[in-house]
Amino acid sequence: MKKSLFAKKPVAQLISDAETGPSMKKVLGVFDLIALGIGAIIGSGIFVITGEAAALHAGPAVVISFLIAGMVAALAALCYAEMAAMIPVSGSAYTYTYATMGELVAWMIGWDLILEYLIGASAVSVGWSGYASTFFMKVVGLELPREWITAPLAWDEATSSIVLSGSYLNLPAVCITLFITAILIFGIRESARLNVGIVFLKIVVLLAFIAAAAPYVRPENWQPFIPPNQGSFGAFGSSGIFQAATVVFFAYIGFDAVSTAAQECKRPQRDLPIGIIASLLISTAFYIAVSLVLTGVVSYTLLGVPDPIDVGIAVTGYRWLQVIVDIGAIAGLTSVMLVLLLGQPRIFLAMARDGLLPPWAAKVHPRLRTPYVTTAITGSACAIVGGLLPIDILSDLTSIGTLFAFLLVSLGVTIMRRRRPEIERPFRLPLGPYVIPLLGAGSAGLLMYAANSATLIRLFVWMAIGLAIYFLYGRRHSKLANSRD
Repeated sequence: MKKSLFAKKPVAQLISDAETGPSMKKVLGVFDLIALGIGAIIGSGIFVITGEAAALHAGPAVVISFLIAGMVAALAALCYAEMAAMIPVSGSAYTYTYATMGELVAWMIGWDLILEYLIGASAVSVGWSGYASTFFMKVVGLELPREWITAPLAWDEATSSIVLSGSYLNLPAVCITLFITAILIFGIRESARLNVGIVFLKIVVLLAFIAAAAPYVRPENWQPFIPPNQGSFGAFGSSGIFQAATVVFFAYIGFDAVSTAAQECKRPQRDLPIGIIASLLISTAFYIAVSLVLTGVVSYTLLGVPDPIDVGIAVTGYRWLQVIVDIGAIAGLTSVMLVLLLGQPRIFLAMARDGLLPPWAAKVHPRLRTPYVTTAITGSACAIVGGLLPIDILSDLTSIGTLFAFLLVSLGVTIMRRRRPEIERPFRLPLGPYVIPLLGAGSAGLLMYAANSATLIRLFVWMAIGLAIYFLYGRRHSKLANSRD
């Protein structure tokens, strides 16, 4: 007997199904989780998106944009922390939504998370390609052919359409994606160790940049702090600050990826909330400090380039620092991709266990104990997308997808508090069941509203495709929908 489209999966059943399915290694501690969060958050936001947001949208006020986006992310992080501690299984927002709003909404959020993780990793691969190509030219003195380091497709703002750029393929983006995919298939312990090393390196690099560039800050570069509106929505002025906040929100994706590794944690109910919140706080502090220094050492008008940090370093004259920052940027972007490509297959795994995706998506390698099939598919899809599309389209899609996930998880906390108050919650939100969740949902909705119309249209099209797949396959094969009471 088929159940309602909005039938909910009990928390006890979610945990039971995860424990009876293929097992994965429980090797991650709290330090690993914090490093995973930082590894995902600190990357293209600092090394790539900061310059674009300042040059095109907010000017020096991009600092405010980072603060706004960080506050929205913090509200969502607290909601994720409560849900992750209460339901310590893989699946992130998909799993939480299944327990609170039912199967159809869970499917939609699972489909939406592809925009956050898979498309997000593709966007980062494009940023990685830009930094790696620039670094290669500096070290070797040989400029790589433009046709092989940029996307063959581009977005034309004037016609609001995709056009051909004249390039063939972003080959470095494809290569780094396939390399990371291989590492993730090899094992979670090895992936976590690599990530910890990379996180340490990029934190040292960012501290070096702040210390070396701070003496060269010129307050006149912060004037005007909020450049006047240029006559179109989102180009400077107060509207530009909010549009930039939507763009730089891309920088904050990743802390929720910590929750996708729940089944590989030693003590998930204690360590997941710590990993989520601590990684976000540390990363936000770096974003604000770096954006202040960067817009202080050079005019925001010069930062609309793939490697804005290099532009800031050039003013100081420390050429040695330029090389170090480039290495840090390349390593940092690598760790972001690693965490995002780690998260997406585990969401597919959770959806397959529920019957919403084919059974092969739930396979775990018998020896490596990793979801190798979905990891290979995710990595291949990411390589194709990163090789063909430019970073502006990809980052906008990632941000809007993330905001939608945050909105639903925030509402889910309130729903669970009202409907299932008896469930044990190792971490509970302060200020009751309404204040933080409703602020989180409202602020995420506000930033979604501030997104440009082209991005919203892409989201609606993507969701329509997801609905079609659900009714053609997922609904027919859903274990919950077809179960008998």
